[in-house]
Amino acid sequence: MKKLLFLLAILIIVLAISQKSRLPFGLQPDSLPDQKVEKQTVVYQESVITKVVEESLPSVVTVGITKTASTGDLFEIDPFNLFAPFKRVPESTRKVEQNIGSGFIISSDGLIITNKHVVSDSDASYKILTNDNKKYDITKIYRDPLNDLAILKINTSGLKPLKLGNSNNLKLGQMAIAIGTPLGEFQNTITVGIISGLGRGITAGSPFEGYVEKLDNVIQTDAAINPGNSGGPLLNSSGQVIGINTAIAGDSQNIGFAIPVNIVKDLIENFNKQGGNFERPYIGVRYKIIDRETAVLNDLVEGAYVIEVLENSPAQKADIQEEDMIIEFDGQKVKGDDDQGLAKKILQKKIGEKVNLKIWRNGEVMQKQLTLEAFDE
Repeated sequence: MKKLLFLLAILIIVLAISQKSRLPFGLQPDSLPDQKVEKQTVVYQESVITKVVEESLPSVVTVGITKTASTGDLFEIDPFNLFAPFKRVPESTRKVEQNIGSGFIISSDGLIITNKHVVSDSDASYKILTNDNKKYDITKIYRDPLNDLAILKINTSGLKPLKLGNSNNLKLGQMAIAIGTPLGEFQNTITVGIISGLGRGITAGSPFEGYVEKLDNVIQTDAAINPGNSGGPLLNSSGQVIGINTAIAGDSQNIGFAIPVNIVKDLIENFNKQGGNFERPYIGVRYKIIDRETAVLNDLVEGAYVIEVLENSPAQKADIQEEDMIIEFDGQKVKGDDDQGLAKKILQKKIGEKVNLKIWRNGEVMQKQLTLEAFDE
């Protein structure tokens, strides 16, 4: 009897094992929870991206340029002249139209953000192509002298602006979604990656314009960014702009850079303080910042060394001269360790405002007063 019970128990165990082994691979009881979690994670990530893209695309634009280019001297074949079958055709010009960058809408009445290097040619005209394939002439451009940023104006209304996030609380590894027109051809291309680095220093530029500028404290991302993406938004998983796509590392792959959005917010705030005016205050000098060490070695003082005074400028009217050293601007010292210090101080003022300058000239300190005038590019 005991033997019979023992054999029966073994038979039950064998049957149970054989039934379990018949389950398809991947549907084993122990693996079911993991498979469910993985499937939910993939579906969630895809839905986040598609939602951000769907909500953001109407606010992303393509920037195009129209300019006159020289063709240079050309040669034509002359079949009736055997001794000189080629004849020179004089240099001529032609109109060139090309999509060169990206941007995004920041106000319903036609304000758009892009990179300054995208619209750096002041002799060219520019157009905006929206997501619904409508074209608009850019009527005004405000180029930020401190950063690689520009505000564009088109004459329309009812646009959908993108929401601006906060770039001060970014985390390494968080999702980054880039939208733009890479190579000037593929409108509204979406690439996805992560924030790969923070606080980087780079040199940015445009292969279309031949323009470069040094930028500090930019965001690094592995979301694919190519020429033509410049000026487009870098978005977080909530669809908020966290950066403006600006540059790529030329000798590498999957290394792109974006200007933090808080710099854009500062630009917009200063722009609004000027009453939304595309003109900005200027004093009319070209200068070079002299730091303390250089000043000591050359028997000078620390400040902004005036290289050139523009004709009919506020500086000329106030009798500021070449080789003067601006050491104070309206009561604030011009420090030699801040290349953008004087420019920032000027931008914080309003057109028509009177400011006092302290000038060092040939060992003598002088006081000058000038009235800020408008500089309209």
